[in-house]
Amino acid sequence: MVKLNKIYTRTGDDGTTALVTGERRSKADCRVVTYGTVDELNAAVGLARLQSGEGELDQMLARIQNDLFDLGADFATPFSGTGEDTALRIVASQVARLEGEIDRLNADLEPLRSFVLPGGTPLAAHLHYCRTVARRAERYAVELAAQEEINVSAVAYLNRLSDFFFVASRAANDGGASDVLWVPGQTR
Repeated sequence: MVKLNKIYTRTGDDGTTALVTGERRSKADCRVVTYGTVDELNAAVGLARLQSGEGELDQMLARIQNDLFDLGADFATPFSGTGEDTALRIVASQVARLEGEIDRLNADLEPLRSFVLPGGTPLAAHLHYCRTVARRAERYAVELAAQEEINVSAVAYLNRLSDFFFVASRAANDGGASDVLWVPGQTR
């Protein structure tokens, strides 16, 4: 269990932060930027939940917020290199659960005939924002993977998560009826 008594430590005043292993890295290090963006995504999901009510979608978002803490811990913990990794990691079943939730939400939606502009209901707009932050976190994770070993399920989770937010935004737009569709060249 985590216990935080003192919030400021002054150890980061030099521009570094500690990973779970205790190793210090620059706050601009790709690993730190990746889990920082996951933290930003979690805050964006919290804002979306202010609009989601108490139904099934809110329950999905609550699970995702917990998963995002797991994901942040995953990115904050480099592989040990000893072959025995006991760190908290995103697992394939979390990715599969997201896929099931995407399928569940998408089952009631009409197929798209155009791209969707972010907007519609307040909840849908918040979910579109979550989608874009998830995509940014995924890009950072892919960049990190090019530099050092990471958990492949973590990248897959982020990829599915942005898909989830897209489908959830459509569901939040009155089942897609309030989607704001892109009209190519409309403003020429």
